Amino acid sequence: MASQNLKSARQVAIEVLNQHDPKRNYAAAILNKLLVKTEQRQRATDLVFGSIRNRTALDTLVAKLSGRPVERIAARLLNILRIAAFELCYSPQTPEYSIVNEAVENTKAMGGRKQVGFVNAVLRQITRHIANRQANLTEANLTSTLPQTAATGCEFDPSKADLLPDPKALPADYLSAAFSLPTWLVTGWLGEFGAELTHQICLASNRRPSIYIRPNPLRISTQQLAEKLRQNNIEWQIAPDQSAIKIKSPQAVTELPGFGQGLFTVQDIAASQAVKTLAPQPGWTILDLCAAPGAKTTQLAEITGDPARIIATDIDSRRLQKVKENAARLGIKSLSIIPYENLERQAAEIGPFDAVLLDVPCSNTGVLAKRIEVRYRISLNAIKELTKTQRRLLAAAAKTIRPAGKICYSTCSIQKAENADLVRDFLTQNPDFKLESERLALPSAEEFDHDGAYVAIIERISTPPDLSHIP
Repeated sequence: MASQNLKSARQVAIEVLNQHDPKRNYAAAILNKLLVKTEQRQRATDLVFGSIRNRTALDTLVAKLSGRPVERIAARLLNILRIAAFELCYSPQTPEYSIVNEAVENTKAMGGRKQVGFVNAVLRQITRHIANRQANLTEANLTSTLPQTAATGCEFDPSKADLLPDPKALPADYLSAAFSLPTWLVTGWLGEFGAELTHQICLASNRRPSIYIRPNPLRISTQQLAEKLRQNNIEWQIAPDQSAIKIKSPQAVTELPGFGQGLFTVQDIAASQAVKTLAPQPGWTILDLCAAPGAKTTQLAEITGDPARIIATDIDSRRLQKVKENAARLGIKSLSIIPYENLERQAAEIGPFDAVLLDVPCSNTGVLAKRIEVRYRISLNAIKELTKTQRRLLAAAAKTIRPAGKICYSTCSIQKAENADLVRDFLTQNPDFKLESERLALPSAEEFDHDGAYVAIIERISTPPDLSHIP
């Protein structure tokens, strides 16, 4: 595309929001198609994802300082305001004048003097009422401050009206409004985890998540990969357990040195714990029942040195193709991919298995920072339906396990109904299994930030498996 036709990050972000409905489609898919229109790809990505993560808080701000419910603001104008308000509140290093001026110019491009005046007036009101774009939260008035990090927030002059509920009197309402999360979800977390951990979860759910890459030990060591990144001027940090590298130079993963050569896989450090906890051995035969897109599948092969026999399947045949592509890129030989409809026959021929990796479909409440639309879609009924699928898959996995074999049950949810409660119900109904271990990692926004994840290792202790029927 000719440089004169390229758009700014803000223009692309607005275009994405104009096509996006958080309850119906995915911003990432729209963004990927539009990023070719700008040279500011990372910035456009940050604007899109940040404004969607904080959409409820931004809409509250716009409504209060415009005197108009957001439902009465034209969608295209509202999206211009959301992007600008996001930068004003959450990007304190970006000059106010550049944010406001471009928002006004983008409104002019739509036509209409009245619309230009409205956008300019609303943004001037926002900037006028900002007392400190990066206030210390220990000193700020929390009811008029939108939190940015664990330590800072954008503080407003409370003279017009408080933006947020009182955190002491209404903790669930406060956290819901401050972090754009469903009140029922936050209420449940408060009951289970308490105020301090729930605040940590909410903050981590709105962070800009770091990118971690898992070195492929079949081809390179962590230190060798880090040196390769250094030689290409990529900033990085090695995770405390040495098994992953945090990328500090924002850019497309596929453009990082070594991607095409299969030297690494992108994987969050919490997500990597499931296979590590299973500790698969080289002589095992392993079934990965929900394999797509393949990060944990390929991790199985890498940890075992690639001689284990790994059978991978997934009900989504299109996404199963991604497993095949990832395995080929990483040079993995021990993996056999079978269509889901052939699972019953081939499991009977190959099994019983030493282990089943069961990374079930879940509510994604541990990965809200990445799955940005989930907060606008998740419901108690949705979780209830998901647990039905999870129970069915766990029962199916149990039928394929040999005595002393293990099921690695994992989710990227932090909901007890999908994790500990479900596993204990299974154990009650299946006395020939026992719980070897379980671990819940809550999302964190610390230096080595990470998502939330749950893993349980369930071991068969007596009755041989029945392979005659797999749902």
